[in-house]
Amino acid sequence: MEKKEILKENLVLNSIVDRSVNKPEIDSLVEGSVILVEKSSVFVDLSPFGTGIIYGREFINAKDIIKKISLGDIIKAKVVEIENDDGYIELSLKEAKQALTWSEAEKAIKAKTVMSLEIKDANKGGLILEWQGIQGFLPASQLKAEHYPRVLDSDKDKILKELKKLVGQQISVMIISTLPKEGKLIFSEKDNNPEEKKEILSKYAIGDNLDCTVAGLVDFGVFLKLEDGLEGLVHISELDWGLVEDPRNMFKVGDQVKAKVIEIKDDKISLSIKALKENPWKEFEGKLKKGDIIKGVVIKYNKHGALVSIKEGVAGLVHNSTFDSESKLREKLQLGKTYNFQITLFEPKDQKMTLVYLE
Repeated sequence: MEKKEILKENLVLNSIVDRSVNKPEIDSLVEGSVILVEKSSVFVDLSPFGTGIIYGREFINAKDIIKKISLGDIIKAKVVEIENDDGYIELSLKEAKQALTWSEAEKAIKAKTVMSLEIKDANKGGLILEWQGIQGFLPASQLKAEHYPRVLDSDKDKILKELKKLVGQQISVMIISTLPKEGKLIFSEKDNNPEEKKEILSKYAIGDNLDCTVAGLVDFGVFLKLEDGLEGLVHISELDWGLVEDPRNMFKVGDQVKAKVIEIKDDKISLSIKALKENPWKEFEGKLKKGDIIKGVVIKYNKHGALVSIKEGVAGLVHNSTFDSESKLREKLQLGKTYNFQITLFEPKDQKMTLVYLE
């Protein structure tokens, strides 16, 4: 029997043995070493989960990447099938690369990383750029004054003509928003020197209520344009009193919103949208206390336990430690269902509440 055939037999046996271990979920990223490369498939050691395989359409889609792979290389891949007929975990290299790239884009937004990119093309709304294989858009409104097309009557054809002159040039930009579903990035060129920024910031004070425009959306919040050259961040925790899973479900770029300045630090402005809404916790000041029994609905699980809401915007934590295990908590407290709870901590001024489940 050939060496490759023996190795493949062993891979199948190992996969069967490892089936007792919980497999990684579909769409999760896994990491392992390459143990066999064939003409149409790649095998990856995913101990203790079993053996992964890249083949078929996924092999064809990632051919350029696979060409550079050698035995022993550690690679990251995305799970597309937990267990196929042969017992292998089916993987996608191309999707993993894309997922990692989007993650890098989010980090670049948070770090405000400046990158030099070539202008690939232009349309009437702005410039087309590319970063790590992902096409991006730089709206004309996000250009510095020196690049902004100055034309009479905002004639779109004249704007396009001016923008076309920039094609082929390098431009320093930052990513301000990711649109994974559309496969796009949004860029901004605007960047102020420290002295200009200090002068602009001096016009603002904590407590100011401002009319703003949504300039960018990210997993951790919303960037609002206060004026040309100045943006502030509304962290996801300051968007609403209720639970916010994804800021993109609440706003879109260009929306007009009101926000309150809550912090000015390190040349950055932090804003709050929820601060301009009525605080729902005030309703319960002096009415609820430790020991009270209330009804609440389970709205979310997190690594600490379950979040339980007694009114929209007012939620407390039932900790995993109040059950035998995290799985027991999730078995007893199902999402969307209402149960009786006892309050173990209630501090409405700090928006804090902890609860225990009552059988």
